[in-house]
Amino acid sequence: MSSPQDLSIGIDFGTSNTVVAIADASGRVEALTFDHRETVLKVYATALCFWDERHGNGFRTHVEGGPWAIEQFLEGLTAHRFIQSFKTFAASATFQETRIFRERFRFEDLLGTFVRTLLRHSNAPVELGARNVVVGRPVEFAGFNPDDALAMRRYRAAFGALGAKQAHYVYEPVGAAFFYARQLERDATVLVADFGGGTSDFSVMRFSRSGGVLKAEPLSHAGIGIAGDAFDYRIVDQIVSPRLGKGGSYRSMGKVLAIPNHYYANFARWNQLAMMKSSGDLKELRELARVALDPAPLEKFIDIIDYDLGFDLYRAVSAAKVALSAHEETEFHFKGEGVDIRADVTRHQFESWIAEEVSQIARTVDRAIASAGVRPEDIDRVFLTGGTSFVPAIRRLFLDRFGESRLTSADQFESIAYGLALIGQADNPDRWAIAEDETATLLLQ
Repeated sequence: MSSPQDLSIGIDFGTSNTVVAIADASGRVEALTFDHRETVLKVYATALCFWDERHGNGFRTHVEGGPWAIEQFLEGLTAHRFIQSFKTFAASATFQETRIFRERFRFEDLLGTFVRTLLRHSNAPVELGARNVVVGRPVEFAGFNPDDALAMRRYRAAFGALGAKQAHYVYEPVGAAFFYARQLERDATVLVADFGGGTSDFSVMRFSRSGGVLKAEPLSHAGIGIAGDAFDYRIVDQIVSPRLGKGGSYRSMGKVLAIPNHYYANFARWNQLAMMKSSGDLKELRELARVALDPAPLEKFIDIIDYDLGFDLYRAVSAAKVALSAHEETEFHFKGEGVDIRADVTRHQFESWIAEEVSQIARTVDRAIASAGVRPEDIDRVFLTGGTSFVPAIRRLFLDRFGESRLTSADQFESIAYGLALIGQADNPDRWAIAEDETATLLLQ
């Protein structure tokens, strides 16, 4: 590729996976790669594992990220903390910090630590300082009552500490649009639908050619904090939680009371599950188990948290979700440390569980189209990206509105990072991070 000063870096920091791409002035773009157990990876799992080891008379905390974090967690040879899906905390004012052994970590500390592990493992040396860095961000952050300004302060603090003080922050679907636009052969109005783990984001873009130059006009952006993790939540809530005491009762001061549901709400969210061991939830569950009318299910619940089985549960849920995209029925199976949960689940059941989330996503798509001032029939192409776009109920949403002939897709992981890196080669990357009520005409180099 070109000399370092000519390169731009695109960072797609995702809820489940992260991809970093590098582009040069000629338009060539490549993803950073990572060698892990004789496999070359382009996708870096968004996960952190901290562990303590004795050094002399004290202990020292170590940290790994990506597949190395998962590997360290699964080995489980020392005391450790495993954290995944922490992007969901970005816009949460209630999340101030978490204690990991002897240190306190804010969101920006977790993000900075994670990116440092990624850069350390990269096959190509990368310095974020003195580079044109473009970071993706969702149109709307995930979580209850998300604070967009807070999330962006945290992003800027994290990447600023990494040397990217002048980084540009661009909507993730706009990055995907930039990537997709290179293959357009004629003028087109394009709806880009980006489905991540925590958010679903949509951009309507008008592309046209004039004098051999491809121009892009952003017409609208819309997003919602619902995506793949919300679908996972429904599987856990419907299949797993009822077998771990949800709906059960306990006795207190002569009264029979329902076990509070908030423990199960936290349990079914990957980011919250990663914190339950240190948040006080585990201690409270132990106390509830002592007075529960039927303590056995609660004891299994406690074992899952106590033995850090959250990642195994995550894999079981993901496997079931993927299977239901290809088959009408599958068996959900989760097993570990004496906990064994099996259940047959049909696609029809799954779609009934996620029906409200799909409806909310559909309304967000409709809002993006209406805000663009166009009709569904005016959309020439629909570009789908992200793993959740393969869920049949989601694909059917777009088929019903636009038809098969207008749908297209690309690599579910890499397209956003590639587009972000290419935006870094544009004359003014900041113009791509416009607010929904602004208009601009952009040139694709």
